[in-house]
Amino acid sequence: MSIFARVSDIFKANVNDMLDRMEDPEKMVKQMIIEMEEALVKATSALAKAMANERNLRKQQENAVLQAKQWEDKAAMALKAGNADLAKQALSKKIVFDGQVKQYDAMTAQASSTTSQLRSQLDTLKMRLDEARMKQATLVARAQTAKTQKEFSTVMGSNVGQGAFAKFEKMEKKIEGMEAEAQAFSELSGDAPADDPFKDMEKDMRLEAEMAKLMEKMGGGAGA
Repeated sequence: MSIFARVSDIFKANVNDMLDRMEDPEKMVKQMIIEMEEALVKATSALAKAMANERNLRKQQENAVLQAKQWEDKAAMALKAGNADLAKQALSKKIVFDGQVKQYDAMTAQASSTTSQLRSQLDTLKMRLDEARMKQATLVARAQTAKTQKEFSTVMGSNVGQGAFAKFEKMEKKIEGMEAEAQAFSELSGDAPADDPFKDMEKDMRLEAEMAKLMEKMGGGAGA
């Protein structure tokens, strides 16, 4: 019965709590499956022994019944022959085997009940082991997802993580302030930004183009 209790403890264990404490969920779940399989093998062996014991008791019971019947037949034979003393001796033997038959009846009934109970428990364990095997990949995935979410939440909620973002925003505002301050000083000192020769060139080209359009328009009007 200790074997079945061991397997039952494994199945009743708080799997989520175990997964939360372990470093390698996949390895731990595989190890749990292996332990279940090993316990199931031992449980199967225990059931086989119980079944063998029941068969042995039934054979002994049948033998006791046979012996009692044989001594009863011998007593009848002796009584027919007129030998009452021999008949009584045979009947005394029969009484002994009758007592054994009653003992084996009780022992066989108990063994049969035990075998049925163990077989039922073994079937249940097999079913639960099959369920555990099917859930193995799901449990590992859930553990990994939970671990990732926990790590992310820890980083986002920690002083270190929040501090990094806060420092970055503070630095950005500081730089913007420095830029605004530099621009204000530049305007107050009267320093004009350096002219861009390319911008002047583009401006002259646009101006020449507009002048050409105007001259063309005026020339066309004069001709008309």
